[in-house]
Amino acid sequence: MTQAAAGAVTGGITVANQGLPKIDYGKGVYLYDKDGHQYIDGSSGPAVYSVGHGNEEVNEAISRQLARVAHGYRYLFTSDPLEELTELIRTSCGADLSSMVFVCGGSEAVESALKLALQYHSARGEVTRRHFISRRRSWHGNTLGALSVSDFLERRRSFEGALIPASFVSAVNAYRLPDGVAPEQLAEYCAAELEQEIVRCGAQNVAAFIFEPVVGAAGGVVPAPDGYAARIRQICDRFGVLMIADEVMCGSGRCGSWRALEQDGVAPDIMTIAKGLAGGYQPLGAAVYSRKVSEVLIAAHGGPQTGHTFTGHTAACAAGVAVQRIVRREQLVERVRSVGPQLLTLCRESLGELDAVGDIRGRGFFVGIELVADRKTKAPFPAESQLYLRIRRQALKRGLICYPCGGNVDGIRGDTVIVAPPYIATESELGEIVDKLGAATRAALAELKAG
Repeated sequence: MTQAAAGAVTGGITVANQGLPKIDYGKGVYLYDKDGHQYIDGSSGPAVYSVGHGNEEVNEAISRQLARVAHGYRYLFTSDPLEELTELIRTSCGADLSSMVFVCGGSEAVESALKLALQYHSARGEVTRRHFISRRRSWHGNTLGALSVSDFLERRRSFEGALIPASFVSAVNAYRLPDGVAPEQLAEYCAAELEQEIVRCGAQNVAAFIFEPVVGAAGGVVPAPDGYAARIRQICDRFGVLMIADEVMCGSGRCGSWRALEQDGVAPDIMTIAKGLAGGYQPLGAAVYSRKVSEVLIAAHGGPQTGHTFTGHTAACAAGVAVQRIVRREQLVERVRSVGPQLLTLCRESLGELDAVGDIRGRGFFVGIELVADRKTKAPFPAESQLYLRIRRQALKRGLICYPCGGNVDGIRGDTVIVAPPYIATESELGEIVDKLGAATRAALAELKAG
């Protein structure tokens, strides 16, 4: 067997596994495979399926659009779905984030955001501003530019040497504090570190700082502490550095506000969205940018110099419109905000007494559980134990889909599980998710102890 074939058989989360069940259909928060097994979707896949599966209203909207025309190419036509979705996003953002470039997913959204930042500085005559700063334990996407500003060892290592240079400052994680830093000092410490890195690089060379307001896969749902976002907003403004908020995973209502960063009282210059935007019904993402950026781009070049064949894809935008109309009509973001604390409490009641559970944190329908070998020292399990994969297997056996990930501590060690149910999940369905996760976690720990 070749190494690639072996990887396909034994691989992890990021590699398709030959032993996976074959999907048949989905309805609401449940999915069904070809063998008739039912799975409750406790993580919306990879935090995508915001309005659940098999929604007839969304499917009908896509079908109606396909019956008329699938795709009007952006250099030839605008369309009702494109214009309607643009307006829905503008009003949902609530800041002056009024311009956008539509793409097919999160990685492309981040790639577009990086290009928008570079174009902005070029248009202002600051052509030396080509450097990006990001944070440790961040994930921004699989395209080469997005990968370059991501600190996810497993996903980077095969491409090292071909990535664009970028700087990384500390992760902002209240559970894993920098040495000698008290919890109440974390926001200021990390903001000061960003300022020092800008000065070290030379502000005239720095294009943007990119970060996840709530870190997703790379950290296991890590919200920043109060005051952090406001401080980095001040620092970016002082040095002429653009702020890019990557909300591909944490945005579009996932954290209980349409913009995750809204809860921090801050607006970025550029924001990326994807996953929950069209709820998985069509591939769709966007890079949304402020009036400040837009005015410069229009004056110099007539608009953004990024996009591709499927930018503003008509049927994809129709899906986005349908999903966002449902989100508004059913007040699902408000529901996530009000019910989110209950989900966090359920997770803590079900898992909190386990010695192997070090931290349970999150916002809205976005909860992360971090597992540790030693609660006192916060030491992670050895990487070779692959606890996160054991939990995944045990969860699937019990009919639960969750989102486990490894390497959150140092890129190699660390086990987390993300719970991110569809916004439509009822209280009883949330209970079912948490009960099954508790059983799966206990079974995986027992399996690990048994050797």
